[in-house]
Amino acid sequence: MKTDAIIYVSNSGYTKKYAELLSSATGIPAYSLEEAKIKVKEKSEIVFMGWLMAGIIKGYKKANKRYNVCAVCGVGMGTPTPSEHERISKQNKCDPLKFFLLQGGFDINKLHGAYKFMMNTMKKTAGKALADKPDKTPEEAKMLSLMMEGGDCTSLDNLAEVIAYIAR
Repeated sequence: MKTDAIIYVSNSGYTKKYAELLSSATGIPAYSLEEAKIKVKEKSEIVFMGWLMAGIIKGYKKANKRYNVCAVCGVGMGTPTPSEHERISKQNKCDPLKFFLLQGGFDINKLHGAYKFMMNTMKKTAGKALADKPDKTPEEAKMLSLMMEGGDCTSLDNLAEVIAYIAR
């Protein structure tokens, strides 16, 4: 697939890290959405990567208006599941065959303003409910640890499907 650029929007660095990993693996240059406005021509073929907030892929609408988005990656806290993939691709009006869901990470100290307030509230409510749950699944235990202690789940292995899609 012809791809001119990887364009991303990142809030706490995990989406940027994925864009850099993907760029390194494919040789396709990566730019933030702001950089791309200067360096990437309108209607260029791109892979877009954005962080997730309440199921919304941040920056995707703007990128989709300006570029020909060939693939979309949403980066969130949770472990990707088929039901989440379907829900988020529908919510953002992405072709489910060109949409990839990636687990990023969480670090409360990298957040600012309203996002930090919201995530602190989530830690106190959802985190407590999950901590109090007696029979947590391994995925729930992993999510609780990520929520309470932070962590980075980005890896080149998580990009295998994206790399294969681009290479076709």
